[in-house]
Amino acid sequence: MQLPADLREWIAGHAEALPFADLKRACTMLSETYRSGAPTASAKLPPAFRTAAYLATRFPATYAAAHAALREVETPVESMLDLGAGAGAATQAARMRFESLRSFTLVEPDPAFSDAGRQMLPDAQWIASGIHAIGGVSADLVTVCYTLGELSPDTAIDAAVDAWSRCTKVLAIIEPGTTRGFTLIRRIRAELIARGAHLLAPCPGTGPCPIAGGDWCHFAARVERSALHRRLKGGELSYEDEKFSYLVFTRDPCNRAPARIVRHPRHHPGLIELTVCTQNAISHEHVFKRTRLRFAAARKAGWGDSWGLDS
Repeated sequence: MQLPADLREWIAGHAEALPFADLKRACTMLSETYRSGAPTASAKLPPAFRTAAYLATRFPATYAAAHAALREVETPVESMLDLGAGAGAATQAARMRFESLRSFTLVEPDPAFSDAGRQMLPDAQWIASGIHAIGGVSADLVTVCYTLGELSPDTAIDAAVDAWSRCTKVLAIIEPGTTRGFTLIRRIRAELIARGAHLLAPCPGTGPCPIAGGDWCHFAARVERSALHRRLKGGELSYEDEKFSYLVFTRDPCNRAPARIVRHPRHHPGLIELTVCTQNAISHEHVFKRTRLRFAAARKAGWGDSWGLDS
């Protein structure tokens, strides 16, 4: 996943306006704040440094995770509500995914992030508020990305229910691909299914989650690192993998994947091993070369892809 050129230039413009050494320290501090689960705005940084650090390190990752989750949605949507929008990463991903989108409302309490986001989304409506205090706003598509985990668990569940009440077609929720993030995602999954939401992805079924023990369900979106990104993070690879857990719900009944690949496929000579989630279990499949069509499908399949049990 590569950011569009205009977004790359926008991010570089914010970064180049600041001393590199100071910006690098800001990126390190922001990353530590993110890993701790604390709100990004709580990083004790001047607004310009917090914004530039966020744009350089977290914006591309959020964009990639949102784009990966929204690939599951085939329903045309015309309006979008982005709760906890930051600088608009999920909105930008949705714009790339849906040609039908016409109107955007972004809710973000941090003025430094919303001011930066307005530069790329000048025609969108921005609401300077927490995600609870926004009145009767609704939209075809509602997204909540990397936001609910910054709340207490009970408050996060209430916020997820509120987000569901605001969507007329699709709700997408994304959290970090950690045990903590997945624990919250699993609770939200059960709550919204009980309220009649139709689960589209990633789960093939709507029964109790089959993930057991200390394991957790998550996926990865590969993000191309710009030269600036590599310098700021001190990384040599041209990419990084953003790990995330997610849910997509729809108002109308939907066709779910018959199974979902939940680990990287393991390739051997003449054999591909797949770990897949089915409607009620985690199974391990051995796909042999002698099953030509099935083997060809397995060779193309990746972590997070749907999998046809009769492929």
